[in-house]
Amino acid sequence: MDVSKQKLVIIDTGCANLASVRMAFERLGVQPLVSSLAADIEQADKLILPGVGTAVAAMKNLNERGLVPLIRAAKQPLLGFCLGMQMLAEASEESMGTEGSPDTLIDCLGIVPGKIRLMEVGNLRLPHMGWNQIEHDETHPLLKGIPSGSYFYFVHSYALEVTGATLATCDYGKPFTAIVGGVAERSNFFGAQFHPERSGAAGARLLKNFLEL
Repeated sequence: MDVSKQKLVIIDTGCANLASVRMAFERLGVQPLVSSLAADIEQADKLILPGVGTAVAAMKNLNERGLVPLIRAAKQPLLGFCLGMQMLAEASEESMGTEGSPDTLIDCLGIVPGKIRLMEVGNLRLPHMGWNQIEHDETHPLLKGIPSGSYFYFVHSYALEVTGATLATCDYGKPFTAIVGGVAERSNFFGAQFHPERSGAAGARLLKNFLEL
């Protein structure tokens, strides 16, 4: 399929600034639709799940908009960015002092294995903000033409632990998942902890690869 003719839907989660994401795809010749409507999401060729803020607020917004079952049922390729990636995980400890103990886990979408944890960074600063390298085995089509060691732009304090679904890692204090892929019947789901839309040529290549999946 000509990527410029794809129906790309950016899921309007109500907790993201979508302009930069939309413009990143427009630079690739794609005109994305921003929507939270079930019909648009179900009829899309590809889906983007963006997100900024906290896991508590993000999951609250997804539930209030009736998006949780729609996302879980998606059969087309879906790519989550930053918090959008974290929402794909089983749960997050980013409770931000809400009800329950500080160790309370927030249920997420449960699409990819693993939990979101506060990063263990030693003497480094949190949030992890700025350019950092990702490492991968250079075999997955999502990373075609992106050499291991390429730099991407990160802004986060919580991260997905490294699991069997990890496609690329980054090291900040200790390794964490930079890119994740779903397994088995969930193999159409992907997530990137960094911001591809802010990551220059490497980020643009990742988005192009996603469109070509």
